[in-house]
Amino acid sequence: MLAKSALYVVATPIGNLRDISLRALDVLALVDVVAAEHVNTARHLLASHSIATKIVTLHQHNEAAVTEKIVALLAARKTIALVTDAGTPGISDPGAILVNQVRTHGYPVIPIPGANAAICALSAAGITNPHFLFYGFLPNKMAGRKRELEALKSLSCTLIFYEAPHRILECAADLIEVFGTQRQITIARELTKVFETIHVCKLGDALTWLQADCNQRKGEFVLLLSGADVVSKSEISDGGQRILKLLLEDLPLKQAVKLATQITGENKNSLYKLALSLKADKES
Repeated sequence: MLAKSALYVVATPIGNLRDISLRALDVLALVDVVAAEHVNTARHLLASHSIATKIVTLHQHNEAAVTEKIVALLAARKTIALVTDAGTPGISDPGAILVNQVRTHGYPVIPIPGANAAICALSAAGITNPHFLFYGFLPNKMAGRKRELEALKSLSCTLIFYEAPHRILECAADLIEVFGTQRQITIARELTKVFETIHVCKLGDALTWLQADCNQRKGEFVLLLSGADVVSKSEISDGGQRILKLLLEDLPLKQAVKLATQITGENKNSLYKLALSLKADKES
């Protein structure tokens, strides 16, 4: 039995229609209404499991208006399921506004876990770093994209991005420009589908790999980029650390590192990484 006047947030497959839990199927069959990002996509999923529940559309352009209608349905003791086109609602997809309003009105929100593209890619990447930051979609325009990437440059955790096929080459070029060529990148596309690909390479080789085969530029992408190397302060003398900190107070980062290298004779790369770390600590 389902709870009355409840919103169920239901994860659906990201490709293979069989990647859905038995609990999710029970909920989708028993609720009064399914709120879906696209009716046709949801109808195909439900029909494949012989489910005929009523579907209404909820997407980024009508979420506020539809939220009011759903809250009214909850007030009438109806039960609602929220699904997105693929994966978990509210994760780089519509749903957060609805969930917030349902909670504000005092109705329960019940998650039904399942597929998520970022976690799917991470599980098959073989990355030993236990920490990651899920960013989602970067800005569409180059200037905004580079600005966001620069802000992430000093983080030591794995960075996870979503990207669309028509922007993948631009995104790869910007990643190389901002992060250099030596970081490891995992390019995951068409996860759980027929042409699923998971490719691991140096960031400097990513653009060449993508350009070599137009088929590798199709589908939705998950990009996993290794984090910045963590520099131990013990690698740099106390005097070097002190001088770098003083220079950073008045000079841009690159100029401070250059002068600190000349003054102390310390390793430039180590000083640069420490400067990034110091800058990130100051901004946090």
